[in-house]
Amino acid sequence: MNIKLAAKNKESQRAVRVGGLEFGRDFVLAAGPCSVESEEQMAAIARAVSEAGANLLRGGAFKPRTSPYAFQGLGLAGLKILQRAGREMGLPVVTEVLDARDVPWVADYADMLQIGARNMQNFSLLKEVGRAGRPVLLKRGMNATLAEWLSCAEYILHYGNPDVVLCERGIRTFETHTRNTLDLSAVPALHQLTHLPVMVDPSHGTGRRELIPAMTLAAVAAGADAVMLEVHHQPDRALSDGDQALLPAEFARLVRRIQVLRDALRQLPDIPPDPLAGGTGPNPENKEEVTP
Repeated sequence: MNIKLAAKNKESQRAVRVGGLEFGRDFVLAAGPCSVESEEQMAAIARAVSEAGANLLRGGAFKPRTSPYAFQGLGLAGLKILQRAGREMGLPVVTEVLDARDVPWVADYADMLQIGARNMQNFSLLKEVGRAGRPVLLKRGMNATLAEWLSCAEYILHYGNPDVVLCERGIRTFETHTRNTLDLSAVPALHQLTHLPVMVDPSHGTGRRELIPAMTLAAVAAGADAVMLEVHHQPDRALSDGDQALLPAEFARLVRRIQVLRDALRQLPDIPPDPLAGGTGPNPENKEEVTP
């Protein structure tokens, strides 16, 4: 794996600061709608997620959609609405940028720039956010290996931006029951490979509202530094991805469960492996191990 700046080492351990948050030290809970639709919608959802415990507000002003006829976002008007909602609630905001030409002025409104899954290997865009001076949330491409994903993070780091957070949002497999297959093994694997904080997005990872709470808790148990959840007060009227948006009451209940789980995880004892138990290291002779 040809990574240098993203590779894990003692000197590179650092937090990524977004507003008053520090990814890697604080547990970051990003929430908000898939798309910014109106002033009233954004204000209502921002208030609901803030009161429930979110500390980062998400919302899409530009939406890359599979169909050219689907809602593409409000653009500049959406950015202004998102920024106002975040300031009203005292929350930093994260939003996606699609084009390298848009990076400088999108950075005027957003505290964190998101690179979506479809743009993970848009190298011109990666170079530009590397120069932008804003923290970057880099989502994993739907067909990307960990090595390919980290190489894209390396582009951002190489072009001068040390503040990168990786976001696992599911990969494409042969399974069709869920929108994607959420790869939670990526969380501990990345913590071994890189110093960059790791976020998990169970909303895109499943695409199914009823599966989101369980996969969110699983992500926390796997060691995620942050989670990102879509929330909408009227998901049946959402202009995009209503099926994977939690209602505010569902989100609030999930936040309470996250807090309980994190408290329990902190109390787990650190038990060293028993050298007499076997199975704690590599098999030097590469022999098949058989349990008697």
